[in-house]
Amino acid sequence: MTTNESREALERLLDRKLRELPLRRAPRTLEIRVIRELERRAALPWWRRSFAHWPLPARVGFIVICGALISVAFVGGATAVTGIRSLSWVRELGGLTASAANLLAVLAGIQPPTWAYAAMAVCAVLYAILFGLGAAVYRALYLQPLNGSESIQ
Repeated sequence: MTTNESREALERLLDRKLRELPLRRAPRTLEIRVIRELERRAALPWWRRSFAHWPLPARVGFIVICGALISVAFVGGATAVTGIRSLSWVRELGGLTASAANLLAVLAGIQPPTWAYAAMAVCAVLYAILFGLGAAVYRALYLQPLNGSESIQ
């Protein structure tokens, strides 16, 4: 018998033995909390649920409105929907963004490579600090101890 065959036989034996074990019951407090959460979600109005649970007319209307807004944004003016002012500020914003990108490209071309490495290191350290602060705030605000016992909320 090879190692692979013995491993498969061991897996089958382990699977059979684990299936023979009786199912464990969840703690009563957990069952109550889960049932309450399911009831709360079932009682939500349709607009607070996911998009798949919306009524068909609402979904169609949402898609039509989004399509109209996208066409207005791409056309850049009032040709798609009458009564909407020209979106010339979008073109101006695009020009400003292009100018900023050109400035950054010029600055990137004249700086020494060690500055780029130092900037990347500073960004990594700042990102790690931000991540740590976010985790600490989450822990302080949302992970409150239950005072030694499980209580039903």
